[in-house]
Amino acid sequence: MLQVNGPRLWASLMEMAQVGATAKGGVRRLALTDDDKRGRDRFATWCREAGMTVEVDEVGNLFARREGADASLAPVVIGSHLDTQPEGGRFDGVYGVLAALELVRTFNDAGIVTEKPIEIVSWTNEEGARFTPAMLGSAVFVGATPLAAALDTQDADGIRLRDALAHCGYAGKRRATGQPVDSYFEAHIEQGPVLESHGNPIGVVTGGQAIRWLDVSVAGVAAHAGTTPMPYRKDALFASAAMALQLEAIAERFAPLGLVTIGQVAIPNSSRNTIAGRVAFTVDLRHPDDKQIDAMERDVREAFGKIAQARGLEVMIDTYWKSPATPFDAECVALVQDAVTQLGYAHERIVSGAGHDAIHLARHVPTAMVFIPCVGGLSHNEAEDALPEDVTCGANVLVNAVLARAVAHAHVHAHAHA
Repeated sequence: MLQVNGPRLWASLMEMAQVGATAKGGVRRLALTDDDKRGRDRFATWCREAGMTVEVDEVGNLFARREGADASLAPVVIGSHLDTQPEGGRFDGVYGVLAALELVRTFNDAGIVTEKPIEIVSWTNEEGARFTPAMLGSAVFVGATPLAAALDTQDADGIRLRDALAHCGYAGKRRATGQPVDSYFEAHIEQGPVLESHGNPIGVVTGGQAIRWLDVSVAGVAAHAGTTPMPYRKDALFASAAMALQLEAIAERFAPLGLVTIGQVAIPNSSRNTIAGRVAFTVDLRHPDDKQIDAMERDVREAFGKIAQARGLEVMIDTYWKSPATPFDAECVALVQDAVTQLGYAHERIVSGAGHDAIHLARHVPTAMVFIPCVGGLSHNEAEDALPEDVTCGANVLVNAVLARAVAHAHVHAHAHA
C-alpha cells in the first residue's frame, strides 16, 4: 500500500495555518479576503512546484491538474476548501486540500502515472461565513446555483462576490459549469466527537444527512417594562424561549439522530427597559432520513403555532434552505473501505453531520469522503486540533482509494513506499 510523507503533509498544514493566524492559535481566512488570497497563492505555488497546471473558474474555484496517461478521460477530482470561519481552526477544509496535494507529491515520488488525470480543487466560499449560502463555489460547479446569482451575492458590507473575486485576483476564465468529472473524493476532519470517542482514526463516510434551515419571526407588542403588568404583555422573547424549549423536546422525540439548533437570535430595536415586540431566530434541523426531517419540521411548525396562539402573538416560519439526505457512491465508498481494510486501520462507517462540497458533487458524480477525528470533537473554533498520526492515516486512505480509481492501467516507474 502506498504511504504518504506524513511530516511533509503536517509541515504544509502548519505553514498554511500561519496565513490568517489568530492570537488564540486559530485561523481567520474569510472567503476572498486578502488572507484568503494569500492562502490561495501559497497553495497554487505548491501545486506548480509539484508539476501541476493551475486554473481558476468563473466563480473562483481553484483547480490544479496533474495529467494522466489518457488525456481524453475525465479527471478524478480531490479537494475541499481554504476559507475559514471568522474564528476558525487549522484543519477544517484545508486538510482536504493539502491531503490532495500530498497525494500528488506522493505519486510524483513513486513515479506513478495514472490513467486518468487528477485535479485538486479548492472550492470558493464553502463556509458561508462571508457570503451566503455556504458551499457556493461547488453549487455553481454542479449547476445547483446559477453563476450570475452567485456573482451578485453580497456580504454584510454590500460587497458583491464578483467584486471580491476581482479584488483578490481570482476572477477566473475557466467555465464554472459543465466540466467533466470522473469522480470526487474529499478528506475532512469529522467536526464531531464520534470517531475520537470510539477510538477510530478513520471514518468511512457513507453519505450526508438532510439539513433544513428555518427563519422564524415572532411578533408581539413592544411596551414599557415598568408600567405593563405581566398578564397584559405580549412578550416576543418569552414566547421564543418557550419555542426553544419545544425544540429541545422535539429533538428528544427524534433521538438519537435528530438534531436541532438555534444559531442566531435578534431583537430588533431592543432596549433594556422595553418588552421585546419582535424576535427573529434561526432553526437548524438535521436527520439522516428525509421523511424524519419532514416530520421534525411539521412538529416545529405545529408547536410554534400553538405557543403563539396561546400567547396572542404571531409567528412566521420560512424555509431558508433544504438539503436532502445524500448517499455516496457505493463503488467509491468501497474503494475507501478497501484502502482502510488493507492498511489495517481501526475504522467505522459514518454519516456526515456537516454540510460539505462533497454533498453537492454526490448528486451529480460518484463521490466518497474520508473522515479523521478532531481533538475533543471541536471544530469552527480556534482550538480545533488533529493528531499528526490521524492526519497521516487519512491521507494514506485517500491516496490509495484515489489511486485505485485513477489507475485503470497505471505505469509505476519506481517502487512505492512500503
